[in-house]
Amino acid sequence: MRIVSFTIEGRPAYGVVEGEDVLFNPSPAWPDLRAVIEADALGRLADDVQGGRRVKLAAVTLLPVIPNPGKILCVGLNYETHRRETGRAVVENPTIFTRFADSQAAHGQPLLRPKVSTDFDYEGELAVVIGKGGRYIAREDAMSHVAGYSCYNDGSVRDFQRHTIQFTPGKNFPQTGAFGPWLVTADELPDLDRLRLTTRLNDQVVQDTTLDHMIFDVPRIIEYCSSFTPLRPGDVIASGTPGGVGAKRNPPLWMKPGDVVEVEISGIGVLRNGIADEQA
Repeated sequence: MRIVSFTIEGRPAYGVVEGEDVLFNPSPAWPDLRAVIEADALGRLADDVQGGRRVKLAAVTLLPVIPNPGKILCVGLNYETHRRETGRAVVENPTIFTRFADSQAAHGQPLLRPKVSTDFDYEGELAVVIGKGGRYIAREDAMSHVAGYSCYNDGSVRDFQRHTIQFTPGKNFPQTGAFGPWLVTADELPDLDRLRLTTRLNDQVVQDTTLDHMIFDVPRIIEYCSSFTPLRPGDVIASGTPGGVGAKRNPPLWMKPGDVVEVEISGIGVLRNGIADEQA
């Protein structure tokens, strides 16, 4: 099942994608997709939208898959190709940083190059959405805590990221990270290792890998993150990017206004965003 968050006629909504359409209940039982997940009601959603409205997906304005996550946890340096191109040391545990919800954009919405930098980079990633919360989740139980998956572009303002050893400033400019286009429920993707992640900038392939090349796989990431913070339904984990980032090319390949960046994951879909300059 593919589920989108969107606005229609000025109101937020969520629904189930069927072909070119989205089905949704204009008087929903839950206010947003995070609340559906918290209620453990994803399995009931297909029935809930029956008898509701059917509109063309192209006619709605998409929101980030989870517009209001309690936490966005991001994994750095999680592919060997990316670790090597950065020259970082091998580590025994995942490198974790955080994003704020207002740093996210939806599929089709422009990513904003901030006015204080031109070093705006792409990072195609798999997003994991937590379905069942928990603390100290064991690796062997971790996948039962996953609601589903989406595409993520962890857009990075590299000079601000490099100001100190902490990544936070370069990862949290408003509308720099993209999340979408939809949530694919976990039951539809039982074998993540087979999925291929490809990032394209202006139709040029700049990143390409399969998910089995992660250094720390999804169960290990969930196990580790839940050891230092309780994971809640609707929390998002961006699981890391492979090698090929723009900052490590010669010359560097930065995203600029007018560009189009796509993150595609087989079995999930394509997250597409144009690039524009921040107007603030």
